[in-house]
Amino acid sequence: MRLLTRLLGLFLLILVLFFGSIFLLPGERIARIAADQISAQTGREVSISGDAKISFWPVLGVATGPIEVANASWSKHGPLLTADSLKVGVDVKSLIAGSIRITGLEAVRPEILLERAADGRVNWELGVEGVAPSGQSDTVKASSNTLALTLDRALVSGGKLTYRDHASGSVTEVPGLDLDLRWPDYNGAADFDLSARPFGAPIALSGRIAEFAGWIAGGISPITLSVAAGGGLVRFEGRSGIAAEAAGRLSVEAPNTAALLAALGVTGVEIPEGFGRSVTTQGDLTLTAGPKIALRSLELALDKNRLSGAVDLDLSSKPRINAQFTAPFLALKGSSGGAPGTGSGGASSQSGWSRQPLDASALGLLDGEVALVTEKLDIGGLSFGKTRLLLTIDNARAVAELRELAGYGGVVSGRVVANNRKGLSVGGSVLANGVEMQALLSDLLGVSRFSGAADAEVKFLATGQSVAQIMQSMEGSGAVKMGRGAIAGFDLDALIRAGQKGDGATVFDSLGATFVISAGNLQNNDLLLSLPGVEARGAGRVGLGAKDVDYTFTPTALQARGGRGLAIPVRVRGPWSAPKITADLEKAIDLNLKEEKKALETKVRDKVNEQIGKELDVTVEQGQSVEDALRKRLEEEAQKGLLKLLNRN
Repeated sequence: MRLLTRLLGLFLLILVLFFGSIFLLPGERIARIAADQISAQTGREVSISGDAKISFWPVLGVATGPIEVANASWSKHGPLLTADSLKVGVDVKSLIAGSIRITGLEAVRPEILLERAADGRVNWELGVEGVAPSGQSDTVKASSNTLALTLDRALVSGGKLTYRDHASGSVTEVPGLDLDLRWPDYNGAADFDLSARPFGAPIALSGRIAEFAGWIAGGISPITLSVAAGGGLVRFEGRSGIAAEAAGRLSVEAPNTAALLAALGVTGVEIPEGFGRSVTTQGDLTLTAGPKIALRSLELALDKNRLSGAVDLDLSSKPRINAQFTAPFLALKGSSGGAPGTGSGGASSQSGWSRQPLDASALGLLDGEVALVTEKLDIGGLSFGKTRLLLTIDNARAVAELRELAGYGGVVSGRVVANNRKGLSVGGSVLANGVEMQALLSDLLGVSRFSGAADAEVKFLATGQSVAQIMQSMEGSGAVKMGRGAIAGFDLDALIRAGQKGDGATVFDSLGATFVISAGNLQNNDLLLSLPGVEARGAGRVGLGAKDVDYTFTPTALQARGGRGLAIPVRVRGPWSAPKITADLEKAIDLNLKEEKKALETKVRDKVNEQIGKELDVTVEQGQSVEDALRKRLEEEAQKGLLKLLNRN
């Protein structure tokens, strides 16, 4: 805007200087004179081709053909400004009175190229007298040589703005640019409506600059601004300069955040429920060079979540955020939504985990730190109480440090990592103290048979682009220690006493186990479960990826059989949703009747040996098998037969 105003002022100044000769010169000659004068004032070559058509009364008007303003000498990307045509209308009475009132200005399909060199030079610095170049201070006020200029209406249609930053190599293009500007009073306000389609979807910007003359000269002015895009509305009311500096009240209403981001050029981002599929916010904004944004007294609504806090955002390179939020309650369902046990987050226990691709691209949008304090947190189907956590994001890797996480009757601490640098991976190290297992396992895995308070620790790492791939690739290790608890679905005491599974529950005094996780399978070989008069050991596999189990409990009644004990193995097999629990009688015989079985085998062997000896006249010696005895007897008989044959000859 400032660049166009400078060129416009020079162009109108030329009209004034040559007003007396207008009636004597042809349009082409006037265009050439105007171009020469603008070139002399700006230091840039200006060409105006085609005839310049002139009107005289009551409006002094000039309509040019194609116009072109050369770029800076160091640029190699074409002219600074081109337009198919330029029309200017000036009120003659105001011109005679010594001021310039533009009744109409219209530029057709202008294209503006703005460039910043690697060394910081910019191509829009023009040699305009009385105007300090941007980025420099000048003790001479820019208004000392200002024109008494007003603009009833300016129209730009079909324009295009291109910005090249040679330091970063970035190129930003804004096509489909339309502008309607109204500035009827030089010392008054300017109203404008701007529309463009930089990324395909329309963006409409409208507002008012209260002190437009001072604003374009580098001053600060009250300003109101509204931006409509993707069905959302952004409003700002405060004070701003022509540079990237502002302070005031900001509000945002975005019923569809994804549509708003797409209109701003950020596409393909799947926003999990609770993280801002719809956004409403308001706060005090401060914008400084960089640009850097500070938001204070921030009230933020992300879907049904309500937060308050403060945010600092640095947009000078890759966006970086530093934020602190508090909330009475947060519900974060995740990209798939829901809890694994209920089927919405990872499908049901029968159908397996969800294979729907996970979109973790949001991890790469920005870096920074976000601190959060909430009184209640629901995340991925898990429910917690007082929560304090710190989220750190660095190059598409997010680390959630659990400083305080109260829930399920206990406290959880540790850290969880999500890394999307080279494909998605998740991992962490979590320590839980006094956590009620029935509620936790029900929410986490859909398993509700196990109850009791536990201390647990687990380390895990998994990769994959879906919940199914992540669970099937899980690796890790851990340990569990419990006091009094229960396992629903079978009565171990009834099983030992009466040999029946029963439909009740097994109540135990303590439980301890360690485990390793490999390829989505949790393997445990040292489970120890203690009941009154009973000790149970366990070993087997829990399929985290397949949602199945193959595990054997071996409870032993310690005082049975005169203190020798009675063990009845119980095998649990099948899917999590409907496992089969059966007694392994064959293994029970091996464990409990080992001595009796050995004695019976000895008795049977002796009886067989005795019978063979009688029938075949073979004596089975101690430690000798029946086969060896028979073989020895055959060898002896063969020797006797051979000797008889030799003696006969």
